[in-house]
Amino acid sequence: MADKGEQRARVPPRWFVRLAWYIHRGLYRVTRGRIGLWLPRGNRWGTMRLTTTGRRTGQQRSVILGYIEDGPNLVTMAMNGWADAEPAWWLNLQALPTASVGLANGPRLVRGRAAQGDERSRLWARWREIDTKLDGYAALRSGETAIVILEPWSDRSPGSGSG
Repeated sequence: MADKGEQRARVPPRWFVRLAWYIHRGLYRVTRGRIGLWLPRGNRWGTMRLTTTGRRTGQQRSVILGYIEDGPNLVTMAMNGWADAEPAWWLNLQALPTASVGLANGPRLVRGRAAQGDERSRLWARWREIDTKLDGYAALRSGETAIVILEPWSDRSPGSGSG
């Protein structure tokens, strides 16, 4: 979280953030995935398309998110455009941790979890290197912003019930 003396970050109005998401998803759909996803490079995050199973409906729900890589894992933040409510995709992932991601270099099956303790601190610091206003944005939310780790997963993993 931000220090008390730190200046708060300014986020565009909610309608603008939602419009930007809508346009991004639209470009992805219209181009059949040729535009809208990119890999992280250097000190820049990438974008992925995360598909979770709705916790109430059981239907597939997709969202485009920013991410960084941490070894074989993909790391994102459950920030909902820095609005206070938790994003629906994160609530869905907590209820059913298995999901799929579309990346610029192909799809993957993943299993999601929240980073805790030292791991969370380390990953938060990595995000802070990419976005120097991260702590200011996080201060806009009343609670801690979850760092979400998407680990590679196989539906044929031991104990998965498949196979």
